[in-house]
Amino acid sequence: MRIALAISLTAMAGPISACAIFPEPDPLLGATYNADGTEALVWYADPSDAYQHGVLGDAIEGTRIRLRSSRTWNTCGVFFAWAGEDHVYEDTAPRLADMDGDGVAEVIAVRSSVSKGAQLIVYAEPNDPMENGFPDMMSVVAATPYIGTANRWLAPIGAADLDGDGTIEIAYVDRPHLAKTLRIVSIQGDQLLEEAALPGVTNHRIGERDIAGGVRDCGQGPEMIVASADWSQLLAVTYDGSFQTRQIGTDTSRSAFVAAIACQ
Repeated sequence: MRIALAISLTAMAGPISACAIFPEPDPLLGATYNADGTEALVWYADPSDAYQHGVLGDAIEGTRIRLRSSRTWNTCGVFFAWAGEDHVYEDTAPRLADMDGDGVAEVIAVRSSVSKGAQLIVYAEPNDPMENGFPDMMSVVAATPYIGTANRWLAPIGAADLDGDGTIEIAYVDRPHLAKTLRIVSIQGDQLLEEAALPGVTNHRIGERDIAGGVRDCGQGPEMIVASADWSQLLAVTYDGSFQTRQIGTDTSRSAFVAAIACQ
């Protein structure tokens, strides 16, 4: 079981049990429950072993996303997205973030092609839910290019207005085992385009079932919590058009990451 998932499912056991239309989230695939004023639940489904990369400790990945939106919460309505032929969602869990400020969260996922490797992709729920029956398919808002080679992956850090310009950016580590480069992207038209890149950091080791760190705000704006490339330092990274990096410890265990995210 992937670690992030076990925590999420414990929190979600109550809300989802009343909906029997679809199976509950699979504990091997990944789910996220959002309770920041609106209720939403998103999870990976329909497992496949079509992509034998196994970067997260096994080669079983979801091929579909299911979303119970705040707009359909009381009806148990579910939106979905399909990874596509020869694709899987190579990820710990889909993420929820309101990318355009309209009060409705978009879904952020890692989609991998069996021949071209991973990309970051953002989906939006339909404008008119259930107009054509249900479940309704989500639309692709934007995506990064594929890394370009099979068995190459990226590990999300999080989504936030990182530079204070009023736009939500997404941060991730490109190839955390090889390139070890933090990249910041934002939606521009139908693409996720890079704003900045910082080499020399990571947030995952091959075979780990979770992704370390994330985005925190301890009262002075968002900080990205990652490790140095050799895992010798715990780092807090800010971005305001340029990067500022400071060491906040030498313990890079998962407990140290959890404490850092909690501003401890």
